[in-house]
Parts: sequence; C-alpha cells; structure tokens
Amino acid sequence: MRDQRLDKLASVLVGYSAGVKPGDLCRLTGESVGLPLLEAIYEQVLKAGGHPFVSVLSDAMEEAFYRVAGEAQLQYVSPISKFVVDTIDVSIGIWADENTKSMSNVDPRKQATAAQARKPISRRFLERAAEGKLRWVGTQFPTQASAQDAEMSLREYEDFVFHGGLLHLPDPVAAWKKISERQQRLVDVLDKAREIHVVGKGTDLRLAVQGRKWINCCGHENFPDGEVFTGPIEDAVNGTIRYSFPAVHHGRECHDIELTFKAGKVVAARASKGEEFLLAMLEQDAGAKILGEFAIGTNFAIQQYTKNTLFDEKIGGTCHAALGAAYPETGGKNDSGLHWDMVCDLRQPGCRIEMDGKTILEAGHFVDPSWPNPQ
Repeated sequence: MRDQRLDKLASVLVGYSAGVKPGDLCRLTGESVGLPLLEAIYEQVLKAGGHPFVSVLSDAMEEAFYRVAGEAQLQYVSPISKFVVDTIDVSIGIWADENTKSMSNVDPRKQATAAQARKPISRRFLERAAEGKLRWVGTQFPTQASAQDAEMSLREYEDFVFHGGLLHLPDPVAAWKKISERQQRLVDVLDKAREIHVVGKGTDLRLAVQGRKWINCCGHENFPDGEVFTGPIEDAVNGTIRYSFPAVHHGRECHDIELTFKAGKVVAARASKGEEFLLAMLEQDAGAKILGEFAIGTNFAIQQYTKNTLFDEKIGGTCHAALGAAYPETGGKNDSGLHWDMVCDLRQPGCRIEMDGKTILEAGHFVDPSWPNPQ
C-alpha cells in the first residue's frame, strides 16, 4: 500500500504548487525508484483534468551517457526536448537518487560540454516560466541513498522530507499561504534595496541589487520551499564568500569553497575537495563566473544540512548565492549553462545581512518579527 503522505504531497503539488487546470499538458519526470510518487501525481493530474505524460530515467542511464557518449552525442540537442519545452503547460519533477555518488568519477569536461549544449533548452524553459506560460515544481522522493547522505535512517529521512513541506499539518496549503504573506512583507522591503552586504565566517560580500525584483518562493517552484531571491547586478558583486557546507552539483561534492569577486566576476576560487571540478564548471562559459542568484533561506522547519540542495538552500537563517544563469523574472541578465546553488550559514553570532547599511538578519534571525522567523 502506498504511503498516504505521498498522496497528500501529490495533491499539494498538483493543486497548489503547479495549479494544474483542465486541459493542461503536464510533463512528469523522475527516476524509476520514485515511481510511487509519480503514480500518485499522475492520478492527481487526471483528477484535475490535465493530460499527464511521464519521462522516467535512472542513475545508471545518466552515468552511462557520460561514460559512453562521444563528442557528437554530448553536443546533441534532441528536437523532441526542444518541442516539449516549447509546448508543455506544466512540468513536475521528482528527484529520487538510488546512488547519489554515481557521477563522482565522470569527466567534468563532459558535463560542461553537455550543459553548454542544453543551454538553449534551459534558457527557453526559464523564459516561458518568467512569461507565465509554463508552471513548474520539483520535489524529493525519500530514498535510502538520500537518507544515507543525510546520516538518517529512511524512516527519519521520510519524516524530515514531509515535515519540511509542512505535510504533517492538517492543511499544508493554508500554512504555505501564511508563509507567503510573511515572506511578502520581507520582499516588499528588499525590492527597495540598493545594496546587500553579507558578513560571516570568511565572508564579506557586497552585491548591488537596485532595480532588481525579489521573488517570494512559497511552494510553487520548489517543494518544500522557503526563500526569497533576486538576480544581482552582473558587474557589481565584490568581495569574498566562503560557503559553509559542501556544495553538490550533478552528484559531485566540493568542500570549503571560497570565491572572490571583483566587478561581478570570480577572480579567485578554491576548494579543499573537488577543486578541479569547481574550476571546470567555472570555465564552461562566460556567465559561469558571475552570480545569477542571491537568496535568503526562510524555512525554519528545516535546520539540518543533508547534502541535498533542495532542502539545504531553504534552511532558515542561511543565504545562498548561485553561480551562472539568472532567473529572468528578477531582471537578472546573466546567461550560462551553469546554475549552482551554494549555501552560506549565517546562524552563528557575528553573522549578518545588511540592506543599505541596516541589519535585516543577525545570527540567523530576521530583525523584524513580522518577517519569517522560527514559530
């Protein structure tokens, strides 16, 4: 019998997050181990009057592609993929790794080549989303591999995943709407900002954001959610940021990443582990050395690092700054085949975020009690 929490999650994803309407063409994607959740979502899309179709992959297929594919195959862009992104109304993605380390030994140059080839598809996806023509959401299906990364049993990890999405509450949608209201108060203030200044352990970073729009993330694109973000002005990021947690991208881990920016571009980069991979990602195109996103985590139901960016970037009292592609809805212009979120923990004494010289977050708590804070 299927875990009833999966049906509850599917209902929230289809009805609230993606807002599926009668006649919507809905792409459902995920790994084979996540079939129980895909099946639950499929049923909910049908109940909503949508037209679902499913694309299922596996860790082994992805690993085989990078191991076997030649240069022409790495650079190939399927016309079917182009058609899908131009045509669908809704995309619901499930992350469900059976082996989170399956890509550890892949040549990073091959990953960069494939990312560059897919850049037009990624760009088109973001453009249609910004125009309101494509609604999307991604979520996590609890697996043994992800539980192991988080140093939890599968039962503990399942509870963590569902709790992070507020699915333990009688009415999760009402709870997310309340979070949206609190986050909107913060967004209304940030939309007036000229400069953001982040201070933390090994971090002193200034970002110009004047004229850029801040986005209230309350369960419509990522689930669970809980962040506010913008696209910094591309040539006006200066200083150094040291990321607190290992940064994971395409199954590869980089530890103790430290980046120094001058006039918007990375001028120095290092990592205690995975530095070769980090440098390869930075060199894949001109936009890879530029920040496409700066965000503040606001989900105080998530407090534990799990090596899963979906959750880690939402940890209440943290920030994350992503190298690469900007989201067009923020006014960000950076274009890249890369989008790599990296998290900086600001929950310790002395850590803070300032807006135009005034502290808005200190030691992981917002100074205004009407903004998101531990409840």
